[in-house]
Amino acid sequence: MYILGINAFHGDSSACLVKDGILIAAAEEERFRRVKHWAGFPSEAICWCLEEADISIEDVAHVALNQDSQANLSKKIAYMLKKRPDFGMLFDRFRNKRVRAGVAEHLAVAFPEVTFAGTVHAIEHHAAHLSSAFHASPFDEAVVVSVDGFGDFASSAWGVGRGININVEERVYFPHSLGIFYQALTQFIGFPNY
Repeated sequence: MYILGINAFHGDSSACLVKDGILIAAAEEERFRRVKHWAGFPSEAICWCLEEADISIEDVAHVALNQDSQANLSKKIAYMLKKRPDFGMLFDRFRNKRVRAGVAEHLAVAFPEVTFAGTVHAIEHHAAHLSSAFHASPFDEAVVVSVDGFGDFASSAWGVGRGININVEERVYFPHSLGIFYQALTQFIGFPNY
């Protein structure tokens, strides 16, 4: 069974292909588009992964996307009610979500000659990070940690991976972020973004 993993719609977009638990191919979209930290749908990286495996998008049973708009929804709503952010910013966020096509639509554009008939799974951002590290490791049990800017309203998550399961024990939520703090410091001393 083939599973296509997609990191899409924000910086460093990429794709990977797994067959029966074994990583077959992985690539960042910036390698094909020649734009550093390219953000968007990684159609070229997906094409390359499929070519490496000598398969078509029709052969993919599942697509895992590294974001889930429903994740941490109660935290998002509580923050919005408590902090009352600028409505212009909220309107822009909702408009961007509505304008953004779904994975199935993007796959239809990238592969017009065939039809993707598999299932798309929205995976919470940090669960995707934890899985990409733990499930590709040689360990049957390990502590897992994800720290970055933000994804699905959280900036960090940690827990324990055992076998095929990952138990996320805790998260750090917006607005607190070591990743954003790191970015602010590096920009202050003159490094470019990221």
